[in-house]
Amino acid sequence: MSHDRRESGFKRRTRVADARATLLDAASPHDRTESVPVESADGRVVAEPIDAPAPVPGYDRAAMDGYAVRASDTFAAGDRSPAVLAAKPAEADAVAPGEAARVHTGSAVPEGADAVVMIEQVEAVGDEVEVFDAVATGENVGEAGEDVADGQRLYEPGHVLRPSDLGLLRSVGLDRIRVREPPEVAVIPTGEELVESDPGPGEVIETNGLTVSRLVERWGGEARYRDVVTDDSDALREAVAADLDADVVVTTGGSSVGERDLIPEVVDGLGEVLVHGVALKPGHPMCLGRAEGTPVVSLPGYPVACIVNAAQFLRPAMKRAGGTDAEPFPTRRATLSRKVASEPGVRTFARVSLSESDEGGNSTETGDGDADDDALPTATPTRASGSGILSSVALADGWVVVPEPREGLDAGDPVDVELWEVTP
Repeated sequence: MSHDRRESGFKRRTRVADARATLLDAASPHDRTESVPVESADGRVVAEPIDAPAPVPGYDRAAMDGYAVRASDTFAAGDRSPAVLAAKPAEADAVAPGEAARVHTGSAVPEGADAVVMIEQVEAVGDEVEVFDAVATGENVGEAGEDVADGQRLYEPGHVLRPSDLGLLRSVGLDRIRVREPPEVAVIPTGEELVESDPGPGEVIETNGLTVSRLVERWGGEARYRDVVTDDSDALREAVAADLDADVVVTTGGSSVGERDLIPEVVDGLGEVLVHGVALKPGHPMCLGRAEGTPVVSLPGYPVACIVNAAQFLRPAMKRAGGTDAEPFPTRRATLSRKVASEPGVRTFARVSLSESDEGGNSTETGDGDADDDALPTATPTRASGSGILSSVALADGWVVVPEPREGLDAGDPVDVELWEVTP
């Protein structure tokens, strides 16, 4: 590092967008793939192009209950002069001129038939049926390949599979597909004050590593949740170096500029520090680096700052390592209950709880696409400050992001609440 961080502190803090872009430049998708059953592929990332091996449906099928006919046999049929056709057994294989066969929705259309007359327009009379409505060729018939064509490209690499995708894959006859292996993230909690239980004076129960490792798994990765490493340069260097075969290494604690904040120097010794200090609140003492080609995300030790930075930096880095991009968090429109202060030039994450309005709760849309503020829920800040108060985020429904140019938000302002725990 080119300066003594203990003396200079954070004279310059990198904007969030620039810091994230720098980190993503240091991350790259791994090339590990595996074949998995379709039913187990929800949330997995497609590794290679997927084409349909067969059409869906694989045959012309009846679009509704009725009788399969040749459309030409129903020409001029009406209420007063029905077309009279010979009735074939149900689900007959073929229909000759002058014949009709009973079919059900989804069943194969018999050979020779090219239309289906709705059951409401047909009356069975002995061995014959009277058709009271003329149909055109192809009417009420779903053609083979109407849903999916043979050989149709279904998904490109990088697509994140959803439950509806799995249904489509099974419908074309696929039992297994090739996906990327989940990105591996080594989670290393640090700090000589951390203990597993029964903390004494000056000690704290370790929570950051647990929280981050579970976030990694929720976001589609595999976490290596390591034991706590004390504030010792050699021990920290050994711990980080041992996990550089992971796709991302994340440490918690020791990322600031104090005497016991050794992580930046450790990362710099193993590789290079890319960013140290981010214009973000809570959590500006962030350190982002790279060692042996592996991104290293060093999160602050304060629990709220740790979580905020994990969502803003670790999540996109591990998603990139897994071969996809992090989608924006879903938001909910709300009305701010009281003022939120913010420092200009700093992106602030204000934790809020949501409560429904007296007017009915859910937000509504007006004709021009704007939300009706009278029906919006209320967003109440759980705490204006305090990056060490874990309950302020654990008991919140989301956070409101105050962008860098703003000097706070006023009570009554409509805001978008990021529901950061809702989506992977």
